[in-house]
Amino acid sequence: MFKRIIALTLALLILLVLISPIAQAAPKKVMIVPIEKTVERGLSSFVQRAFTDAKEENVDFIILEIDTPGGRIDAAKEIKDIVMGSDIPTAALVKSQALSAGSYIALTSDHIAMQPGSTLGDAEPRVGTERADEKILSAWKEELASVAEAHGRDPEIAKAFADRDMEIEGIIAKGKLLTLTPKDAVRLGMADYQVANRAELLEILGLEDAQIISADPTIAERISRLITNPFVAPVLLTIGIAGLIIEIISVGFGLFGIVGLASLVLFFGGHLIAGFSGWEAILLFVLGLILMVVEAFVPGFGIFGIGGLLAFITSIFLVSPSLEAALVSLTIAIVGTIIIILVSMKYLTARNFWKRIILGNKLVTEEGYIASSQDLLKYVGQEGRALTNLRPAGTGELADGTRIDVVSSGEYIERESRIKIIKVEGNRVIVKKIID
Repeated sequence: MFKRIIALTLALLILLVLISPIAQAAPKKVMIVPIEKTVERGLSSFVQRAFTDAKEENVDFIILEIDTPGGRIDAAKEIKDIVMGSDIPTAALVKSQALSAGSYIALTSDHIAMQPGSTLGDAEPRVGTERADEKILSAWKEELASVAEAHGRDPEIAKAFADRDMEIEGIIAKGKLLTLTPKDAVRLGMADYQVANRAELLEILGLEDAQIISADPTIAERISRLITNPFVAPVLLTIGIAGLIIEIISVGFGLFGIVGLASLVLFFGGHLIAGFSGWEAILLFVLGLILMVVEAFVPGFGIFGIGGLLAFITSIFLVSPSLEAALVSLTIAIVGTIIIILVSMKYLTARNFWKRIILGNKLVTEEGYIASSQDLLKYVGQEGRALTNLRPAGTGELADGTRIDVVSSGEYIERESRIKIIKVEGNRVIVKKIID
């Protein structure tokens, strides 16, 4: 019995010795999440997917590799909530630039490392090309200060990233925005390390032997990011609307309709993939187009047209990431569509039904029409004959053969009587009978 116990104990010890190296050999997992180009809602959707995958794959550490000039504040806040709401440790590696919203995202990480030649800061909020008002600036400064303070960084320096009116002695003078080089960022405690590359950062973090997992955007996510770009989305919407309208009013083989439909599919599809809205926005847009087409073909009191326009506008607001983005897209789309249609109509042939809706015929003098009193004044003093009895109105013919509607000065003038134009009042040509 005693021998069996000793044998079992030895077997267990040998098993532990064999298992231990295997357990120790299992490397830690590090996920690389790129934060590149413009910060927009498509990027925040990608980051959300990456962090979800990291949790499912039991990733031990996440590195945000940042190279962005900035972008939308609302998208940056969404990324902040994702990063700081995760229990996976994070580090931001600034490869080239982390400016504006990019600096805010960097400050949300547990560690910040910067490569040579990179910059951090310059986070002044702007509305279009103008500086944002004090209300927006104040809220944004507090956001920067809050994420900096949460990781033990100087909140006042973080505020100076956004406010050019701040002055910090020895760091930044009033009237300038604060942007830090790697050396200055480390010196001021806004970054933890200056590293040559990712490998050096992994070594500092003790993760040099870690398994690297790249969270590369899918094709759909790449398309979504491109389409939801604040510069691209309004252009797609403009082309889509203009293309469909031109297809309806012009004679052709469907090219404009195909281009317009493809643009709208990209616009709504990209926003749908990014998670900005559901199918209800697309259904509303289709309903709006149908109602507006019905209004064009069916005579009415504008009910279909108004309903279609409201459905169309509502769909744009539903699919847009914000009220501001919706207003910008709609404004650009409306102005752009009008310009495109006006230009295209000079070179395209309109359909017959459109000619019935819009009067295209011209009444010209060469065809016997007299357009205004200015044209009629030249006939004052000319003589002719009455083609009809004037009671007092009728038709006269001048000596040069021009026919004109005339009215007598009050008396009855028989047909074939000689007449003379004595004056013009508005479009009334007044004549009198010539007595031999």
